[in-house]
Amino acid sequence: MTVIERQPAESPAGPSATNRADRPASRLGWLDGLRGIAALLVAVHHSFIIPMIPGGNAFEDNFDLGLYAVMVFFLVSGYIVPASLERRGDVRAFWVGRIFRIYPVLVVVVAISMIVYGAGRYTVQSDYIHYPTWSAVANLTLLQDMMGVENALGVMWTLCYEMVFYFFVSALFVKGWHRRSAPISVFFAGAALLLGGWVEPQKLTPQNLAQAGQHGQVVHHLIIAVVLVLVTGMVCVLSGRPEAIRTGALTLGGLGAVLLFFNARSTFFESMLILGTMFAGTAIFRAEKKQIDRTLAWVCCLFVLAAGFLCGYMYNRGGAVDRTWTKNSWHTFAFAVLAAWLTFGIGMLLRNRRWPRVLTWLGKISYSVYLVHLPILWLTDWAVRKYFYVPDTGWRSYEPKVAMLALVFVIAPLSHRFLELPGQRLGKRVQTMLDRRFPQPKPETAVAEPAVAETAGTPAGPAPQH
Repeated sequence: MTVIERQPAESPAGPSATNRADRPASRLGWLDGLRGIAALLVAVHHSFIIPMIPGGNAFEDNFDLGLYAVMVFFLVSGYIVPASLERRGDVRAFWVGRIFRIYPVLVVVVAISMIVYGAGRYTVQSDYIHYPTWSAVANLTLLQDMMGVENALGVMWTLCYEMVFYFFVSALFVKGWHRRSAPISVFFAGAALLLGGWVEPQKLTPQNLAQAGQHGQVVHHLIIAVVLVLVTGMVCVLSGRPEAIRTGALTLGGLGAVLLFFNARSTFFESMLILGTMFAGTAIFRAEKKQIDRTLAWVCCLFVLAAGFLCGYMYNRGGAVDRTWTKNSWHTFAFAVLAAWLTFGIGMLLRNRRWPRVLTWLGKISYSVYLVHLPILWLTDWAVRKYFYVPDTGWRSYEPKVAMLALVFVIAPLSHRFLELPGQRLGKRVQTMLDRRFPQPKPETAVAEPAVAETAGTPAGPAPQH
């Protein structure tokens, strides 16, 4: 799954409920609803409960529930993340927000996962255990899946694409090209469609450190280079100086492009489709705000959707399924992409309606759900099977899965309250400190013209990811 920008349906404090209902933020409960559905389905998918249900194996042979859920996340992220940056008109504030929304809960969950692994469950990937220093450094960049290093948690692969998307969004903003979402999405989807069958993924490194052998130095060198470029770009962005911000954002964009095109672990067509899908989500937002022609947005989205379906049909076969993590059938990929777009479309049609509170609540805690569900899955499975007899058939065989899902929705709200929200508050304090000690020029002389007037319908304040 992915880190998704969460814009709450209602501000926790401020004017009366009547006034809040009239604000544009009240219309974005549908995004929380979509995230809630996606987070729930990711947890269900990884619980392996579906194959236990009659007809479940046939369902999974033709539809990848996990891919469907993360594609919904990518569409939502593409729709709202660039709006957050453009509303602020502040690249530094954007990145401070991202850092303090992603890392606090992520670091804690990975640390706990290491403890769970010590109890005998492979919650974290093997590379993280056998190559802790290199793996830790790579995973802290959130670019590990594009550097030949296994993800500390399996679900973290989506965060790599989120990070690259943030790089591109920042670079486009400082260049003043941020409204070109539609042609950019078509470019990525077209690359997937035309080149997906013959461009080999991961050209620079072995698949992971364990397979590197004598070539392990190549991975180490790439990690060092990426860290140096990433830190340099971030320092420039956080400096607050217009030319430095521009240079830093473009540096990050270049880093993301190199890793995406030359060393993504997944297939080339999937990598291209993910970015195409996210930028298509941005194009939808721009069409809704009348920043681009709606016909152009329709053409763009239909092309990306068709490319996604056809790429699944043409390319998701044979060895490709080992990298897309789908079953050996083109249906699993193609139908998941189609269903994600249909779900997002239905969400758009219902965007002005009030969504069930349980779904919007799930959306608010979706990032925590996404991160904690795998460690809880393994811990629950280990504990239940160690201390209780669980038959392979019958209603009792569902007990570990049901217990895992129940525990996820106990732990995730606690993670959200005690890790995510404090991290956000800390990020705001850091941003205030940076603005005070390293003030930026006034908007009229800043690195890029703020898009406040053009995104007046965008609710205030980005919120937690995923």
